[in-house]
Amino acid sequence: MSEQETAGGEDRREGEGEAGKDGEKKTPIFRKPLFWIILIAVVATLVIGGTLYYLHARQFESTDDAFVDAHIVRIAPEVAGTLVQVADIDNRHVKAGDLLAVIKPNGPEAQLAEAQAGVGQAQAQFSQAQAQIAAATATRDQTRAQSLAPLAAATKAAQDLARYENLARIDRSAVAATQLDQARANARSTAAEAAAARRQVASADAQIAVARKAADAANAAVAARRAQAQQARITLGDLRLTAPVSGQVVNRQVNTGSYVGPGSQIMAIVPDTMWITANFKETQLKDMRIGQEVAIKVDAFPDVKFRGRVDSIQRGAGQAFSILPPQNATGNYVKVVQRVPVRITFVVSKGDPDPRNYPIGPGMSVVPTVKVR
Repeated sequence: MSEQETAGGEDRREGEGEAGKDGEKKTPIFRKPLFWIILIAVVATLVIGGTLYYLHARQFESTDDAFVDAHIVRIAPEVAGTLVQVADIDNRHVKAGDLLAVIKPNGPEAQLAEAQAGVGQAQAQFSQAQAQIAAATATRDQTRAQSLAPLAAATKAAQDLARYENLARIDRSAVAATQLDQARANARSTAAEAAAARRQVASADAQIAVARKAADAANAAVAARRAQAQQARITLGDLRLTAPVSGQVVNRQVNTGSYVGPGSQIMAIVPDTMWITANFKETQLKDMRIGQEVAIKVDAFPDVKFRGRVDSIQRGAGQAFSILPPQNATGNYVKVVQRVPVRITFVVSKGDPDPRNYPIGPGMSVVPTVKVR
């Protein structure tokens, strides 16, 4: 065999070996068992993880459209005047009844003194009227006692006249004409005296009635004067502005020497009682019920886990209570998922963080998560 043939044979064997190696490298990956094992494991992991996540996530409803809320109390005076004292309580906690500010007193004190003097005067008039009632009663009793004699004399004279007239009808000679005339004159005289006595008693009774009406008027005047004094005390009390509720003083706008008018806000108080207004989508309310537990995350304190409870669900979407509610009876209506306010109250049990110990106030953003299943 020649050297050329030997070399050609070796070249062919080398080419066949290289072709065998390339064939092994180009085997599709999906034909390898290891690929399918890994793929099945990954798919199974995703399916199981997705199922577990769905089963867990379906138990909760959450929203980031939620804020801390409270009934902010705005302090405003009811009378006009200059502030002579303002407590240094910016961003500090106060209790109900604590003094916040004092308005300079001027007219109300004089009005109170005048009203109190009027009460004393009216009480004196009432006492005088009661004394007049007693005096009129005594006069009436005396007049009534004095009227007994004329009344008795008139009765006796009338009886004598009747007896004489009866005798005269039986026997004219039994009674003298002068005696009968005298009896008649005596009866008329005593009757006139009795009538005068009755009029005096009636006049005394009328004087008692007048005295009683005067006493009633004086008593009414006392009540009116007391009402004026009470109003003056209220006006004087309005000069001292106190905290109506416990909470933190915010947004103070005045200082000593500032002039304030009725209804002008000088500061505000954020009460200790706060809650969360969470605007959930209407599609999230299907399984939401009052009393369900809520996990609360405040953006300002992301590491603190507050607890709460669903307190109430507003009957109606928020847009229905706007000043200009939308009119959807148009041809270009586009359906939009509405938001419904849900009130969530904080729950502080043993070991739970108390929101009152943190600088949390109205308007701060929170993320509530309600456990609906």
